[in-house]
Amino acid sequence: MTKTWFITGTSSGFGRLLTEQALARGDRVAATLRRPETLDDLRAVHGDRLWAARLDVDDAQEVSAVVDKAFAVFGTIDVVVNNAGFGVFAAVEEATDEQIHRVVETNLLGSIRVIRAVLPHLRNQGHGRILQVSTAGGQAAYPNFSYYHASKWGIEGFCETVAQEIAPFGIGLTIAEPGATPTGFGGALGTAPVMSEYDAGPAGAVRRAVEEGTFQLPNDPARVTQAMIDSVDREPAPLRLPLGSDTYHDVRAALTARLAELDAQRDTALSVVRGEPEGVS
Repeated sequence: MTKTWFITGTSSGFGRLLTEQALARGDRVAATLRRPETLDDLRAVHGDRLWAARLDVDDAQEVSAVVDKAFAVFGTIDVVVNNAGFGVFAAVEEATDEQIHRVVETNLLGSIRVIRAVLPHLRNQGHGRILQVSTAGGQAAYPNFSYYHASKWGIEGFCETVAQEIAPFGIGLTIAEPGATPTGFGGALGTAPVMSEYDAGPAGAVRRAVEEGTFQLPNDPARVTQAMIDSVDREPAPLRLPLGSDTYHDVRAALTARLAELDAQRDTALSVVRGEPEGVS
C-alpha cells in the first residue's frame, strides 16, 4: 500500500537514502532539510510525489509551520521520520558550550518539537507511525561521544513514554538504532582541540582508531534504511529496531552489565523501603 512520509534531515545519509527508497517504491515524501535545492535531482524524476521544504528543527515556529504545510499538501501522512541530527566527537572537557548546546538542541529538543507538532495531525487522522532515528549509542556508550549520548539516551527515554501515551490513538512509535555505518555522518561531526590529559586514555585510543581508519563501520547503509522502511509495515510497531552487528552485541553487553549491577545492589535498593524490607536476605 502506498504511504506518505515526512522525513527530516534529507540532504544526505540515512535521510537521503530513506527518501530515495520510499520514492522508488512509489510512495510520496515530504522531505525537509536546510537546503531544499539539494533534492532537485529527485524532484526532476519523481515530480509531485516529492515535496521539499526548508526546515531547521532548532526553530520551533518553523517546525510547526512546515509540519502544518506538509499535512495540508498531502492530506495524510502515514510515517514521520525524525532523522535530523548533529554530533560532537570530543572528550567531555574538550567540547565547547556552543557545541554542547547544538547537540542537545538538534537531537533532543528538535526531535521533541517534530513529534509534538505532528501528533495533533496523526491523532485526527486516527493512525500513523513515528520512526525516531537514534543509534546504538542510545543504549551503549563510547568514549568521545558523551554529549551525543546525552541527547540520544534522552530522546529514547522520551520516546518510550510517548509510545505508551499515543498507542490508544492508533499511532505507533519505533526507535531505530543503527550501528556504525558509512553514511558520511562521521565527517560532519564537530571536533575540538585535543587535551593531552585525555589523549593517553580511552578517548585518545578511539580518536586514533578513527584517524588511522581502523574504526570499524560494518553496516550497509542501504540495508539499514530498507530495514527501517520495512519496520513501518509491522504490527504492532516494534519499540526498538536494532540495526547492525555492533548494535546488537554492544547493546546486549550494556544491558547485561546494567542488569548485573542492578542485581548486585538489590539488598541496598530494598533496604530503604519503609517498614520491614521485603526480600532482604
